[in-house]
Amino acid sequence: MSTDTERYRANLRDELDGAALYAGLARAEDDPVRRDLFIQLSQAEAEHAALWRGKLEAAGGSPGRFRPSFRTRMLVWLARRFGPRFVLPALAVSEFADRDKYASQPDAAAMSGEERSHAAVLDAVVRKPRGMKGADIARSERWHSRGSGNELRASVLGANDGLVSNLCLVMGVAGAGEPAQTILLTGLAGLMAGAVSMALGEWLSVTNSREFARAQIAQERQEIEETPDAERKELALIFQAKGLPREDAQRMAGELSRDKKTALDTMAREELGIDPAEMGGNPWSAAGFSFVLFAVGAFFPVLPFFFTSGGAGMAWSGGLSAVALGAIGLGTSLFSGRGPVYSVLRQILIGAAAAGVTYGAGALIGVSMS
Repeated sequence: MSTDTERYRANLRDELDGAALYAGLARAEDDPVRRDLFIQLSQAEAEHAALWRGKLEAAGGSPGRFRPSFRTRMLVWLARRFGPRFVLPALAVSEFADRDKYASQPDAAAMSGEERSHAAVLDAVVRKPRGMKGADIARSERWHSRGSGNELRASVLGANDGLVSNLCLVMGVAGAGEPAQTILLTGLAGLMAGAVSMALGEWLSVTNSREFARAQIAQERQEIEETPDAERKELALIFQAKGLPREDAQRMAGELSRDKKTALDTMAREELGIDPAEMGGNPWSAAGFSFVLFAVGAFFPVLPFFFTSGGAGMAWSGGLSAVALGAIGLGTSLFSGRGPVYSVLRQILIGAAAAGVTYGAGALIGVSMS
């Protein structure tokens, strides 16, 4: 039996499973908007199944009798017993993992985009609460949101990385009994090494993210050119998943799809989760930002050894670092939801524990080496 025949049969089973699963979710769903959404997803999977059935029969294969898989039957049972929302998070993760299952199959290029759309639809269903209206959706979109606090969070955590890592390094060397000059040199070397490493890692991360985003947007642009109707249907499903009635979702998708640039921008944001205007940010500014933040945090434990040494230097280093850790804890309370006192004390205690461990390890190493 040919490899293509087996592939057709496996794809057919997957699509029939998907159609049965979404049909089961539709039967268990009491919200009419969501029920209609699941019905449309089931129909889309059934259309895919019909395509693979045709290919299988054309190749001389027999589809055979279909019975939903154990996983599908169990998910449908759980949805009936506890409601579709009980299984949607697991289903969304599964769809996300399978969103590129057709990417390596040249004869399934059109379906590859639809599978990614299904993953985006389920993600929207999981993330958005029941009964959201169009105005709520507009307010929640990425391009309507301002200052989520991610910059503050990155700043605080970047400084924290430099402070804690260099405090541990300085205390470890001090515990080994090294003179102040050695501690200072080690601390400055740790500051530079850590800051450069953080900057390089951030540059690579943002650069790779931008390259991946460009590739995804290019593929989306090609799909809009080749299958505009299918892309409009995908966009309508995403809007419906966010709570819009079917007619409103289709009308909004139709209006946005009239201009290809607007359609691409919308699909990039809604289906891919990419902001075309930012593409993940500037790698150079991100690298510079990481370098400075790490260096600022790492400088606090080193500063006292410019002026003093011995026990006094360690005391000043620990005290100055504790003040900085408290400030960082206060900063984390702004986006963690914890009380400021709790966040400050937790940050100081964790930093002190880490410094104590490395100081003890340095002392043991220093004794053994001497």
